This record gives sequence, C-alpha cells and structure tokens, in this order.
Amino acid sequence: MTHDHDLVLRPTGAQISAALSPPPGRNGGDLVVETLAGLGATTVFGLPGQHALGMFDALRRSDLRYIGLRVENNAGFAADAYGRITGEAAPLLLSTGPGALTSLAALQEAASASAPVLAISSQIPVTGLGGGRHGYLHELPDQSASFRGVVKSVHTVRTQSQIPSAIAAAWQSALTAPHGPVWVEIPQDVLLAETPIPMVTGGDAFPEELPPRPELTAVAADSLTKAVRPAIIAGGGVVRADASGKLRQLAERLSAPVVTTFGGKGAFPWTHPLSLRSWLEDRHTTDFLEDADVLLVVGSGLGELSSNYHTFKPRGRVIQIEADLGKLESNHPALGIHADARLALQALLETIEEPREDASAPARVREVLDRVRERIDAQELTLEQDLLASIRRALPPRAPSFWDMTILAYWAWSAFDAKYPNTMHSAQGSGGLGYAFPAALGAAAADPTQPVLAVSGDGGALYSIAELATARQYNFDVTWLIVDDGGYGILREYMTDAFGETTGTELTRPDFVALAESFGVPGVRTTPETLADDLAKALAAPGPSVVVLPAVLRMFAPTHLGDN
Repeated sequence: MTHDHDLVLRPTGAQISAALSPPPGRNGGDLVVETLAGLGATTVFGLPGQHALGMFDALRRSDLRYIGLRVENNAGFAADAYGRITGEAAPLLLSTGPGALTSLAALQEAASASAPVLAISSQIPVTGLGGGRHGYLHELPDQSASFRGVVKSVHTVRTQSQIPSAIAAAWQSALTAPHGPVWVEIPQDVLLAETPIPMVTGGDAFPEELPPRPELTAVAADSLTKAVRPAIIAGGGVVRADASGKLRQLAERLSAPVVTTFGGKGAFPWTHPLSLRSWLEDRHTTDFLEDADVLLVVGSGLGELSSNYHTFKPRGRVIQIEADLGKLESNHPALGIHADARLALQALLETIEEPREDASAPARVREVLDRVRERIDAQELTLEQDLLASIRRALPPRAPSFWDMTILAYWAWSAFDAKYPNTMHSAQGSGGLGYAFPAALGAAAADPTQPVLAVSGDGGALYSIAELATARQYNFDVTWLIVDDGGYGILREYMTDAFGETTGTELTRPDFVALAESFGVPGVRTTPETLADDLAKALAAPGPSVVVLPAVLRMFAPTHLGDN
C-alpha cells in the first residue's frame, strides 16, 4: 500500500543531480544558508564576527539578501519587525559571546510580542566546549544557558550533519503558535570546515497547528450565547494569528463590545460601534469589563498593562483563548482554551450560528468613551492629542508605525487609531529602549511598497542612532520622528511623581538634524503646528529622513482602583 507521504521521500532528478555534483568549496556555513533558503527565507539580518565568518562567507554564494546593522540588539529588533510584518521566521546571524549576548534585549521583546526570530549564533570550536575555561576569544562556560530563559527553544549543533535538521526544527518552533524567537548555535570549526554533505535542496518545516479542544469550544459557545453583558478583550495573539476578521465576525454576532490591548492595536476597527478602543489605563473601561457577565479574552495573558496594572478584577465568567500555555489562567481563573486565536475564533463562529441581538451595546460603548473623553479633556492635554492627530493625518492608512518607549507612544497605545491590523508596533512587550528605528528598518525590508514611521524620544534615539548608517546604506523608506525633550521624559514624570525630584533623567544630546545630515540623511526641525506637513513630506520622499520635534509632553493621569 502506498501513502501520499511516501512519495515525498523520493528525491527529484534535480535533487539527485545536485546531491551527486555539489559545487566545490562549500563549508558548514553553506549548509546553514542552503537550509534557510530551502525553508523559504529570502532575507537575513545580523552582524559578522570572528567565529561566524563561515556563515557570512557562505552568504556570498547564496541568493539570500543580507541586511547588516551596526549593533546586534538593533539587528534583533529589525528581525523582530520583519517577522511581525511578514509572519515568516526572520533569520538573525550573530557571532559568539559579546555579539550573541548583545542581542538578548531584542530577543526578550520578540518573546514578549510573539515575533518569529530565528537567531543563529556561532560558538567556540568543538574542542573548547564542555564548560571548561580554554581561553578562546568570546568564550562562555555555557552560552546557550544565557538564552534558555528568553527564547522559545534552544538547538545546539556539534556536527555538520546536524545543521539542516536543527535549523528546520528551530524554524518550525519559531512559527508554531505562539510565534517567538528561537536559538541555534554552531561551533566555529563546524562552520568553517569543508563539507562532504550534499547541497540542501529540500527543507519543508511546517508549524504545528494548535486547534481548540472541542468540548471547551462547546462550553465557551454556550456561555457566550447565554450572556447578558458579554465583552471581549483582544490581544496581540489576534494580530499574530491574522484573526482580526474572525474577531469582528464574532463580536458582531454576539453584540459584544471589544477592547484591544496595546499589543493588539488594530485587531478591531477603531470606529466600529462596538469598539471600546484601547483605553486600558482608565477606570471607566475597567469597570465596564468587570461588569461583563462573560468576558472573552483572546490572545492576551492579561498582564500588567492589559489589566490596568493588575487592578482589574472580573466578576463574571472569563473565557481565555491563549496559545502560550504558560499564560493560560496565569492572572485570572478562567475557562482556559489553549489554542491559536484564529482556529479558536473559527470554532466559535461555527458553533454560535444564531446572532445574539443587543441594540443597547453601541450606546453603552459610547457612554464609556464619552466618560473617558471627559476625563482626558479635563486634564488640558491638547498638545499631546494634537500631535497624535497630526501623525495620523500624515501617515498613509496602511503604512506601519513603530514606537519606542516614549511619552508619545504611551499616548498612542491608548489613543492612536492604527487603522489596520499589524500596522502599529511598539516595544511594550518588554519595554526596552531603542526599538522603534531599527524595527522600522526591518519593516521597510519586509515591505518596500509602504513608507515606515518610527517614533522615539531623544533618550531612546541615542540607543539606535548608529542605524542611520544602515538606513542610508540600504536607502530604506523610513522616516524617524524624534521628540526631543532633553531627557528620559517618562522616567522624569515617574520620579517627579514618586520622589518630588529626578536623578539621572536629564541628558545632553546632539543636534539630531545636523547628525542625521552627517550620515547623508535629510533632517528637518519641526513644530507642533508644522508637524503634519513636515511628516507628510518626509514620508512621501524616497529614502530615509529624520524629523525632530523639540517638545516637552505630559502623560494623562491614569485611573486605577480607588482613583476618581
């Protein structure tokens, strides 16, 4: 009896020919790049280093596009954004020791945001492995141990024959829900040695599906159908799973208001009658969600930022759909459904066939939004709101934006209309500085048909200023808005509120316009009144640009439990 999958094992004529007549001069690095190409990779990010030169030399013999950044952490942020935009695993090539460790903060963000990054690092030669101190440059007693608490999976290679399978397993892991970063390390001598192994001509590695358990779908559907006041919290898992269309169908079928988390921006239409938008740091929103008799949480672990700093105490039944098993019921008891958001929402749509009519839901949504608006308006923060409106006017609807940990980004989490799913991204998963600009470069590499906006403060900008050279070298269509307030603005506010004075928040900074121009990148100094026009011009012009806005912004006062 012959099965279809048996036929897959038979090599084609082209594969037989390539295997029996490999080109001369191939090494272990060629096995790396051949495997990546076979899996479907087209672009890799990274930085060369002494132990990794075998990989980088092999790139010269491949069709892969290499994008080199100036700092490994920034290369990780660029790969993170490429993975978010394309939904593909983004290869990140790194060297041993300091080069590898410098990527840790970026990999932490990728893990928090479920961005599929395939990090491949070199190692010291095989003879030096085993925990001893052999005196090799870059040597660590156990390099992979530094990454085990950050990435989804670690794959170590010790021989050339292990390379294709290890990379394929890592690729599959990165793209299996929840997406995330993975780590592969290969010793220097394994990469450099000439290889007798034939060319890698195949390499399918399909991510495993994560469907919901049918009995849980049945119970969830029954609860949602019988609910009097259902509501939905949509997190980043909806965006990663490309499930925003199914979310909208379900919300409309249930007449259920929807709040999107900061990581889930764009998962639900901002102006939809059922949209509660993203005002999570607001007691009116929190009260509304607590009052739901059935609360469906999709693709969110209800962490600190998604739970109004853990003041959120739901009184009704919680149904949580989450692909990350460790986040399931980690903060609130729930009917926990371990599943990919897209598959789980589809299962609910197929089970809940009759619409639940509730004509009062849009009015209740408007009432909450009106209360939020009144509270914000009372704080006299028109500058900040006008700036967000100017950015929204200047940015084409489908153009992606990337936001650093800066006051304007904190505003954008709650108040910016992302227009479409998977277009607004920030470092709110882990909260590290320096994300926006290198991530925007990765997005420009992923989709050159749209201009890309990065938004940073002056403090965060200095983390990634070296990447102006990268932007110029590859001529990426990225506009970088730097809000220059002379320091770490959000920390200035936190310290002033907590201690009455600040320490370490005030910064000497360069003339960002002159600095950009020294890289060959056009720069302009703008004002709140001219921001929309200056941004629009910069976004419309080909290549990179910098727009500097000198301004001191304030955060809106959040309301937590006990606040008015």
